[in-house]
Amino acid sequence: MKEGEAATGRAASRPKRADARRNEKTLLDAAAAVFVRSGVEAPVRDIAAEAGVGTATIYRHFPTRADLIIGVYRHQVEACAEAGPALLAGSPTPYAALAAWIDRFVDFLVTKHGLAAVLQADNAGFETLHAYFLDRLVPVCTDLLTAATASGEIHTDIEAYALMRGVGNLCIGAETPGPQYDARELVRILITGLRRVG
Repeated sequence: MKEGEAATGRAASRPKRADARRNEKTLLDAAAAVFVRSGVEAPVRDIAAEAGVGTATIYRHFPTRADLIIGVYRHQVEACAEAGPALLAGSPTPYAALAAWIDRFVDFLVTKHGLAAVLQADNAGFETLHAYFLDRLVPVCTDLLTAATASGEIHTDIEAYALMRGVGNLCIGAETPGPQYDARELVRILITGLRRVG
């Protein structure tokens, strides 16, 4: 290996600097917002405008649209996973934390459905991301359900995976909202139904 190649290898293996991580987060947040508004085929210039950067900056971080889509997916999974413990620590009750987390999960699913449609073209890649999604989020939902059950606020022994799948099914129509179907309201009714009365 030549000296220049060794230096490149060392640079690639180093963790990203804090400012680089912040910049990437800004781009991913902007891309997620644009995807929700305009779909995952939205022009890169719209994402750049949302982030307040040039299109070259987007391509430097994410050379292809697939890279950007996968980046948004993983970023949103991580944000949803990290929200669980924070909500549990900062909410007045475990049930309140569960309800707030489910609300964030619904926000994630609105984007996830659009991403999933695009990723279906690469079944192996999609399966990997789906496994990542389950590995990161099912334990978080389990912890919230366990805490709410232990506090006596809910009376169900529903598994986290079943609850998340039920919420996901209710959200399928969220991409085309209308007066006849309000996915968020249906999810709220579902979560209210978990609560112990009296």
